[in-house]
Amino acid sequence: MDPSSHKLYHVHDFDTRQCLEHYFSDKADMVFGDDSLKFLIENLRQVFEVGHINGDILIDLSSGSIIHHLYSASEFFKNIIVLKVNNKCIMELKRWVDERTGAFYWGHTSKHLQENEENSDQFQDQAAKLRSAIQHVVKYDPEKENMTDPLVLPPADCVISVLLLDLISKDQDDYIRYLRKLSMLLNPGGHLMLMGCLDTTYFTVGKDKFHIFTYDEDFVRKALVGEGFIIDYCNTKERTAVSDLVDYQAVMIIAAHKEK
Repeated sequence: MDPSSHKLYHVHDFDTRQCLEHYFSDKADMVFGDDSLKFLIENLRQVFEVGHINGDILIDLSSGSIIHHLYSASEFFKNIIVLKVNNKCIMELKRWVDERTGAFYWGHTSKHLQENEENSDQFQDQAAKLRSAIQHVVKYDPEKENMTDPLVLPPADCVISVLLLDLISKDQDDYIRYLRKLSMLLNPGGHLMLMGCLDTTYFTVGKDKFHIFTYDEDFVRKALVGEGFIIDYCNTKERTAVSDLVDYQAVMIIAAHKEK
């Protein structure tokens, strides 16, 4: 398929539930567990703890309706504001937050946290704690100067973005432009955490192929420094999953703080 014909996550219809089933579920044939679940959970926990990153407000702009990366965040931040690009993603997330019938099952993700803790009992109420921390789920438009217009968000102590820039950026200029908008959500000295896939061109949801911006670690590092960030942490993991649903070569998490 010609890459130019790939759909765009934030423009075309996106089946967030099917995406969750493909890439984040606990099904036996879900092959991305080490890359999409465990790697992110383990690294975010380490970044928060070692970097002593905490505060009042955390803003999350991540793809689809994922929440597994926010288990750790709820341990270090009192209020979490989640931004979603379309109504389907909002509805799917709220179904879990409100504990409605048919909500996507995320219990398997908290087990990854427990595996790395001496006292696993402290995570028995992790889901309830995260639900309590998620104060608002807000729709946004990445093309607006104020992405949540007319709502003006309070400045955040931390912003997390999982795969979003990969999906909405068509090229390097786009990536930097959207990165700048994430930066504008932060307090001076605030922390930004990005998780993405390296050397990727597409991912599949159902019968549809969606665009992913192709980049490498060096590009992200230079983009962050160019926008006034100091890089604190970076880790990559080579792909282990065998599947033609997506063609990434590695996954990466990078954390930085904004110069005051």
